[in-house]
Amino acid sequence: MSTFIEEFEQILEGDWKGGSIAGKRPTADEMIRCTQALMTRQCIYASSPGLGRTYELIKAYSSYFEVYFACMGYRLTVSPRDQMVALSVPQDQTRYDAAYQRLSKEQTVVLLALRLMWEEGVNNQDVQEGGIVETTTGDLIDRIKSVTQASPPDERPLLDTLRHFQRNGVVRVGERDRVERVSPLMIMPGVNVVAPDSFIEDLKLWLAAPEPGKPKAPEPEPIAIKQVEPLETVVANNDEMPDVDLESLFESETKDD
Repeated sequence: MSTFIEEFEQILEGDWKGGSIAGKRPTADEMIRCTQALMTRQCIYASSPGLGRTYELIKAYSSYFEVYFACMGYRLTVSPRDQMVALSVPQDQTRYDAAYQRLSKEQTVVLLALRLMWEEGVNNQDVQEGGIVETTTGDLIDRIKSVTQASPPDERPLLDTLRHFQRNGVVRVGERDRVERVSPLMIMPGVNVVAPDSFIEDLKLWLAAPEPGKPKAPEPEPIAIKQVEPLETVVANNDEMPDVDLESLFESETKDD
């Protein structure tokens, strides 16, 4: 007796009415990989190394995956223009399965700077194919200075943070230029999924919060940064900003990267 749901089997047998893919039909293992990869990565692109087929399958059978993830409380986004499929957590829903990961203040500021730089690139039509905005770590450091009016993070922790977000499809880090001492960056359109407008507005208030002893601005609403287990990300407040080490969660992914 099959343990798969009826719609899943229809796709495997070529009887699914909600869409199809040209060429070879997907196998059960490929369909399972699609759900696992999207839960882990959050944002997948046609150009994601080793995940091109996964992107094509999710796009082709998007009506199936949309219902599948909706049953888990997630929203599937398919953007042919950006060649991206992504999962987001609706901000207006109560979560019962969420384990929380706190970003450090430095990680939070980097995410904000990336989001603002991507938005400016799009508004200025300085965007490459697939919704990618190209920049460098030098430009990112300048933006962090302007946002925080404080010293930016050192290069090594900054690169660690960028690689952390790279796993979620937010940014891609290129090889460091030893002469210029900067690394090229590609800010991916997934940054708009991981850090939506509502979060950015709350975060701006949070960064502008008064000094200790004075009334604080409200904390930002949670944003969804998915890990190996479904996680919702919340930002620590000004008095509690613990650093977290989640590298062990990504050991299997690092091999793929």
